[in-house]
Amino acid sequence: MSGRVKLMETLMRPNRSKLKRTLLHKPSRWNIVRGDTVQVIQKNHPEYGKQGTVAQVMRDRMRVVVEGVNIAPRRLKGDPERGVKGQTIMKERSIHYSNVNLVDPVTGFPTKVTYSFLEDGTKVRISKRSGAIIPKPDILTQRNPRNLVSSKDSDTIEDGEVWEATYDADRPSKWAAMREELLKTLEEKQGATNNAATSS
Repeated sequence: MSGRVKLMETLMRPNRSKLKRTLLHKPSRWNIVRGDTVQVIQKNHPEYGKQGTVAQVMRDRMRVVVEGVNIAPRRLKGDPERGVKGQTIMKERSIHYSNVNLVDPVTGFPTKVTYSFLEDGTKVRISKRSGAIIPKPDILTQRNPRNLVSSKDSDTIEDGEVWEATYDADRPSKWAAMREELLKTLEEKQGATNNAATSS
């Protein structure tokens, strides 16, 4: 019986090799951010040795898009109703993050990265090749302004409506009236059960 149970447990268990393969290369921290200069280090990649700036980082897919690197044609569909013709454009494709390395600002070669703290307590990236500090790019501080206003028209027509008092403290609350009705029905039910218990 125990052998049969063990066999069923092993059969019902998911394939561990597939789970390990996906979780094996998941980075604990990302050394590459948007705006960094990177170089392709994968030797069998057709773009090996090219450098470019990171335009996008896709952490869920573990890939990066580098400007001017790994460019391929992409077909855009046309819309005959609008009179737009289909066209082919050249666009950057994503590269796996393990195929690129940061470029050392001193030597200009790809390097691995370590982290350290300065005297004022700020955490910085340090090149393992030359020991130079790799600063975070300024593009990270620039944010696209979001339009928080949904419409240009104002909800209030006149200024007097803004200062008008609409809350009436003397008006009874509908919840208070419902609560009183509920308490009355509970008292009536308790009184009916007490009368039935005393009469019997």
